[in-house]
Amino acid sequence: MNLLFAVNDGFVDQMLTSVYSILENTQDQLDFYVLQKKKLQKTKEIEKFASKTGARYHPVVISDEDFSDFPVTDRYPETIYYRLLAHKYLPNDIKRILYLDADVLCINDLSWLYELDFEGNLYAAASHSGLTNVKNVINNVRLGAESGESYFNSGVLLMNLEGIRRVVDPQKIVEYVEKNKLNLLLPDQDVLNGLYGQKIKKVEDELYNYDVRKNPIYEAISMGEWDLDWVIKNTVVLHFCGRDKPWDEDYIGRFAGLYKHYFKKAMDVML
Repeated sequence: MNLLFAVNDGFVDQMLTSVYSILENTQDQLDFYVLQKKKLQKTKEIEKFASKTGARYHPVVISDEDFSDFPVTDRYPETIYYRLLAHKYLPNDIKRILYLDADVLCINDLSWLYELDFEGNLYAAASHSGLTNVKNVINNVRLGAESGESYFNSGVLLMNLEGIRRVVDPQKIVEYVEKNKLNLLLPDQDVLNGLYGQKIKKVEDELYNYDVRKNPIYEAISMGEWDLDWVIKNTVVLHFCGRDKPWDEDYIGRFAGLYKHYFKKAMDVML
């Protein structure tokens, strides 16, 4: 199972917590590739973690020169393009990879998501639009005609690298950002939806990208079925979206204890 992250040194511990949670719940051999602007200062810690857990670590250092033609500002640093152009830096023999934000936690087997049939699509992802109702229409107008029926969250993104290598054009990304820069709120996610929204296979967010901030809404729209017991039994990926994060001392969200448990176990590996 190939995993992809894009972090700096401030999120290495969180990334390793995500990897540890996957190791605990999935039997596959894990190879995790990490996009980084320069070699991480915590490289030795990552290598120690990998050695002790049996996971294989693959650093992918990206040169700033590769993005000299891309529009870059304080709001749009070159790092927003890393996930969109990851296929340029990954080995050509890799056919699929699962990108994960560092603030996700895996609590059940990830294999079904990883192995699903793309059915000709470039990506597979979940939409949180069912939690807010109006977001689809607004985003389709904002991002243009190529966006799909849903606005997809890119924090859990299965990538069909074979298809992406054929279709995704860096120059089209540059042109799209230039044309729509006043409308982009979450730049890399907006670009993904605006250019390739019609080529994203939808998966259930309650299973594969559960927004932990919205647990009362999940319970309401499921008529009470998706309660805490259901989530622990069925949900695969918890996503700690938003500003409040479970590694903060004052975090009091519903899944705080669960996250802190995995975080401690991951850190214990490196003792």
